[in-house]
Amino acid sequence: MTPSDGGLALEIVVPVYNEEAVLERSITRLAEYLTNEMPSTWKITIADNASTDRTPVIAARLSGHIPNVEYRRLEVKGRGHALRDAWSASDAKVLAYLDVDLSTDLAALPPLVAPLLSGHSDISIGTRLGQSSRVSRGPKREFISRSYNFLLRRTMQVRFSDAQCGFKAIRAAVAKRLLPHVQDNCWFFDTELLIIAERSGLRIHEIPVDWVDDPDSRVDIKQTAVDDLKGMVRVAGSLLKGVIPVQAIYAELGRRPLAPLSRPSFFGQVLRFGLVGVASTLAFALLYLMMQGLFGSQEANFLALMLTAIGNTTANRRFTFGISGPEKVFTHQFQGLIVFLLAWTLTSSSLVVLHSLHADATPNVELLVLTAANVFATLMRFVLLRLWVFRTQIDRPPARRALLTAGNAAR
Repeated sequence: MTPSDGGLALEIVVPVYNEEAVLERSITRLAEYLTNEMPSTWKITIADNASTDRTPVIAARLSGHIPNVEYRRLEVKGRGHALRDAWSASDAKVLAYLDVDLSTDLAALPPLVAPLLSGHSDISIGTRLGQSSRVSRGPKREFISRSYNFLLRRTMQVRFSDAQCGFKAIRAAVAKRLLPHVQDNCWFFDTELLIIAERSGLRIHEIPVDWVDDPDSRVDIKQTAVDDLKGMVRVAGSLLKGVIPVQAIYAELGRRPLAPLSRPSFFGQVLRFGLVGVASTLAFALLYLMMQGLFGSQEANFLALMLTAIGNTTANRRFTFGISGPEKVFTHQFQGLIVFLLAWTLTSSSLVVLHSLHADATPNVELLVLTAANVFATLMRFVLLRLWVFRTQIDRPPARRALLTAGNAAR
């Protein structure tokens, strides 16, 4: 399928960084496949993001010898940077990208782009987690991938199954609208793009793929996981604050009724509360150590808890339980302070017990005891927030909410 204006139908971007070992073999194989199997007009763009080996030399040679292969050099490292740069400069109708190792069977390429070329869908992604997908990779990477996507679905309430598969395509008009709102320029780029697209009511098409793990992959799994978690928290906050204009994007491109953000599931609430709790505990420990030398142990504990309690209630209100807007915000803060007083009583009692047993306990021992007490207080806080502070907003049965609404309207 070729655009009616005779322009370029498909541009496939292959982001690379120090890939001299596989670049020539992979690009040659990809070009041969497209020549023999792809009926639409196409182009391959090698997007080099700051390679320091022979990748630039090889890429330049390939672009000179193989038809429809282009080379772009970007002096900034990051896969997201490379895709953003190449996609923004493209004049193709559909934009795609593949990992340079070609781990995904190329037979999945035509069905990947077909729904976009026809205009049926907005984004198309390969999934390694479909029932008919065939995947060969080690247990460690399998566990990490499934855990990440499970966490993403539970906390962000998304429907797509595989955010990280390096086999995706997007309509150029959609990319032009979404890219300005994608902040990440590294490995979280894909996930952020998909979250914004789904929240904006766009149609995401998934196809099962056959995928073989690259044993030479140089991805830093630990750092990538940390960056992904930070990205999830950032994007969730932006959505709740309305920073990302999903309503405007939906009005322009959306394909389905845009439902309001539903509250997270119980498991999602637990995960979100845990993230807020970790941040609060770290903030408490830092504040306590800073103030313990200026005040006594009890005073430092009280002040550190009070300061973190206000931020904790605000974060849990918006992030954990999905409540936004000014309604009952002061009531929630007041109830949150009551929960704080209960937590303070619990942690203060732990200090009293500690000092009765060891009068000369060091600040580090005090901090250890307080941290243990805070873990228990955190569990208590979640139960009280869910069943009391935010109950009227999120846990009242729908039928009862309807009756109360009707009664208020009658008055």
